Amino acid sequence: MPSFDIVSEVDKTEVKNAVEQTNKEVSTRFDFKGSDARVEQADLALTVHADNEFQLNQVQDILNAKLTKRGVDIKCLDISDRIEKVSGNKIKRSCTVKTGVEVELAKKIVKFIKDSKMKVQGSIQGDTVRVSGNKRDDLQTAIQLIRQHITDFPLQFQNFRE
Repeated sequence: MPSFDIVSEVDKTEVKNAVEQTNKEVSTRFDFKGSDARVEQADLALTVHADNEFQLNQVQDILNAKLTKRGVDIKCLDISDRIEKVSGNKIKRSCTVKTGVEVELAKKIVKFIKDSKMKVQGSIQGDTVRVSGNKRDDLQTAIQLIRQHITDFPLQFQNFRE
């Protein structure tokens, strides 16, 4: 029975390269001269540091641009609204790179597949959704419908099997 998996993955090396490019650009820009603006990375948890809120937003914009250039969809970023004071007049904001299909989104995808009355079935398997059906054409139609319907989170369709 043909099937495929719906996943949400991010290339960790591209995220690392984007963080390094951001730090390099911030260190060479004139408007950040003498400031402690930088981005720190711990696996998929990013922390943006700056001297004030304006600089914090500037560093975040640079990071978003670098991620986009590297092919990382910025919809997978979970940027915290909370700005924390560090020491003195320094501030920081946490930013997490989300991977995997969350449970609510997976349930939404499976419900959408069932409601579409197509001859395919969706099942949640951890942080992926497996869609299977009798015909390859039905699976390709399901991919098109899911791409049109779910636009708020980056999804990839992998592991297409006959």
